[in-house]
Amino acid sequence: MSLNFKSKREQLKEAFSKMLEMPSDVILDMPKIILIGNIQMYIENHRGIVSFSPEKITIAVSLGQVEITGTNLIIRGIFSDEILLEGTIESVQIIR
Repeated sequence: MSLNFKSKREQLKEAFSKMLEMPSDVILDMPKIILIGNIQMYIENHRGIVSFSPEKITIAVSLGQVEITGTNLIIRGIFSDEILLEGTIESVQIIR
């Protein structure tokens, strides 16, 4: 028996996304994370910066938070729904 924790609204959005063949990140407001090697990260659909240091950056997203750890981390660019990070990225974790 599998447990389904998704609300009816989320299930409807997923079905709608598949029916229209639209990307899930657009319909479901999911974060889109692109990692380039271990030196650059691009995050779309963020909800703001929770904390920042050169060793750890925490960013709010619809799923909870994305925690990036590494060295010499900097925020190269920040826009209303996009963030570009650079540095030596050691780990990326989604915290719900």
